[in-house]
Amino acid sequence: MTNTTTPNVVSVSALNQAVARMLEKSFPLTWISGEISNFTRAASGHWYFTLKDDAAQVRAVMFRGRAQYADFSPREGDKVEVRALVTLYAPRGDYQLNVEAIRRAGVGNLYEAFLQLKEKLNAEGLFDPARKRALPSFVRTIGIVTSPQAAALRDVLTTLARRAPHVNVILYPTPVQGEGAAMKIAQAIATASARAECDVLLVCRGGGSIEDLWSFNHEIVARTIAGSDMPVIAGIGHETDFTIADFAADVRAPTPTAAAELATLPRADWLAQLDTHADDLRVAMKRQLGNASQTLDWMSRRLISPAAYIGQERSRLGALQNQLQHGTRIPIDRARLSLTRLTHRWQSQKPDTRTARLNIARDARSLLGSMQTQLKQRQQHLRGLSAQLEMLNPQRTLERGYAIVSNEKGEILRSPQSLQPRSNVTVRLAEGTAQVGIASVQKQID
Repeated sequence: MTNTTTPNVVSVSALNQAVARMLEKSFPLTWISGEISNFTRAASGHWYFTLKDDAAQVRAVMFRGRAQYADFSPREGDKVEVRALVTLYAPRGDYQLNVEAIRRAGVGNLYEAFLQLKEKLNAEGLFDPARKRALPSFVRTIGIVTSPQAAALRDVLTTLARRAPHVNVILYPTPVQGEGAAMKIAQAIATASARAECDVLLVCRGGGSIEDLWSFNHEIVARTIAGSDMPVIAGIGHETDFTIADFAADVRAPTPTAAAELATLPRADWLAQLDTHADDLRVAMKRQLGNASQTLDWMSRRLISPAAYIGQERSRLGALQNQLQHGTRIPIDRARLSLTRLTHRWQSQKPDTRTARLNIARDARSLLGSMQTQLKQRQQHLRGLSAQLEMLNPQRTLERGYAIVSNEKGEILRSPQSLQPRSNVTVRLAEGTAQVGIASVQKQID
């Protein structure tokens, strides 16, 4: 008996579905760049086109649910980048891209710059929720930074007129896109902050592509918003649009209209709150008046006639006066008795200083006489020493005709042996000195 094994057989549909699942698992959502070709917009709203480059092409489909969020309508020859899932169209067995999002080529670089700036400012704490300020509960004046021609301005003004007609509006006009727009937006925000005319500031514009909104992705705009002296609400683009200004603002609104709604509470709500507070105030006043009336009744029952009250207080005052007199007299008497005893003790131990004073005066006179006698004796002795010193003064000897002879070294010469022929000596006289040359030296013959 022979056993045969029948091989597994799969249908074409099962094969295509398996291949589709394998492709979808192997290639997650990724960005792919290429050129649009054979673009078709079906009546259903789906987009069909071919994405190609110089060497290859691939079919692509973008269903209506995704296509409606695209910020532009592709045309033949457009350079684009698509975020797509690689799959297989099972009925025809065609390999294709299921496009989730589409953007113009180069937007990827902008998005990368957006992410880098966002990460930098976030690391600095510019987006820290703790830094952001709460919106004021009651707003009197709202500032708006946007273009005077922007549809967003009309939407904001319409919303404010409907919700809060009592609020004043100040426009700080600025272009919201184009070259140099970021600097002008920052200047408008800085002007509003410096003037301090508003309670809250709206920075807004309508939707657009990432290029259109790029002015709000500049660092100078984010730092100016963060440094504003008043709370800032950012209402830029549509709900799905995010800019650096949204993260730097104190509050982010999905649209300009939503920003106006966040900035103000409807006037009807304020009036309703006032009515509620008025009712609460009336109830509180009635309660307080009732409590005061009960307190008055209780106090009136305790009230006595003024004459009786004065009599009671007079009696109480007399008792306190007696206590005061009794309490102060005893310490004073004790202190007076103690002072008397101390006075007697001091008088008994007080020394007699009269004799001591007489002795001191006698000793002072004796000391003065002794000092004068010693001073006279010392003066006489000093005069004698001065006379002796004057007799020994060399100057007096020189005045009598004598001289002092010294050699060139300043040594005084006392004998002829110290003199050398043809040498110089110094002769000091009474009224000066003279240099003398020695011609010859002769010994004295006795």
